[in-house]
Formats: sequence, structure tokens, C-alpha cells
Amino acid sequence: MGKLILVRHGESEGNAIRRFTTSSEAEITDFGRAQAADAARVIATKFRPRIVIASTYKRARETGRIIAEALGLPIELDPGFREQSLGRLAGMSYDVVRDDPTFNLEEPWKWRPPGGESHEEVLARTGPLLDQYAQKFAQDEIVIVSHGGVMRCLWRHVTGRWHDAHVPPNCGIVLIEHDLGAYAGPRVVTGAEESESGG
Repeated sequence: MGKLILVRHGESEGNAIRRFTTSSEAEITDFGRAQAADAARVIATKFRPRIVIASTYKRARETGRIIAEALGLPIELDPGFREQSLGRLAGMSYDVVRDDPTFNLEEPWKWRPPGGESHEEVLARTGPLLDQYAQKFAQDEIVIVSHGGVMRCLWRHVTGRWHDAHVPPNCGIVLIEHDLGAYAGPRVVTGAEESESGG
């Protein structure tokens, strides 16, 4: 059985001020670096991963590097795990979403920001990518560092459901076990315990 250990990046400069990031090169904050170190400690106590895969965006690269160095693992970058493009909303407050008449709170995954991409589109590129890594590392444990929107889409990919798709906090960890091409329900990992998904 293989294990995909999904980690959201540490607090970014945009997260800290609640604004959509304007650049793929935005860094994580000092607090974000501490979160990454904490995530590495949790992973070390529960898992024995073989490699760290990270999104090419700097906030994920930095988080992945901290985890990889702490665990003595190699790190590889994959642009397919990049975050949802927010298009013309880059740099704006998170609150602008509420003022967009095309945003449906009941089906937020269908919303496409102006010039950006929807979560359905993110799912279309990240779901098959997760399958590829599950196949490549069929019996291994690996860490994948990405983004909140990406992790929501991967949860949907594994469960088939959007409505309860989990968006973790910065450096939140989700475990997805897989065997013979089939995924088990994702589990939210904490320092003390793991909690099952709704199925």
C-alpha cells in the first residue's frame, strides 16, 4: 500500500494580509517557515517518506525544501501542482469574491475568476497527476506540497464529492492511502491523531 502525504504550503505573504498572491515567487513568512518545520516533525513521527514533490510556486518550494531538509529527503518540483490562477483578482483582497455576481456559494468549485481558472479546471490537471504519482510510487510513502485550492481538488478527485472537500490550513496535512489503483478515503493528519473523512 502506498501513501500520499499532502501538505499545504506554510503561511505566505498573501495569506498574512488576506490578499490573493500577485506572483508565483511570493515567499512564506517566518511563521510559515515555523509551520513547515512543525509539519516535518509530524511527518517524521508518523511516516517514512521516500521523496518530497512540490509545486513550482516559491511558497510551496520553500515549504517543501524545509520538510525535505529536515527529513533528509530529495525534492522534486512539478508545475502541475501549482495553485489556481486568480487572473485579474491577483493582489486583491479575499473579500472581492463575495462581490462577484458569478460566485455561487452553493457551488464555489464552478466559479472562474476573471482571467483565471475554476477549481473544476484545477481538478482536470491535478487529478490525473495524482494518479501518475500513485502509480509511480505504488508501494512508497511520498510527500506532495501544494496549495489550498489544489488540495481541495485532490480531495474531490479521491472522494468524488465537492461538498465536503477539505481545504486545510497552512501546512495542514492530508493522508491518502492507495492500493492497486484504488484510493482510501482521505484523512486529516494532526500531531496527535488522524481523522477519517466522511467516506
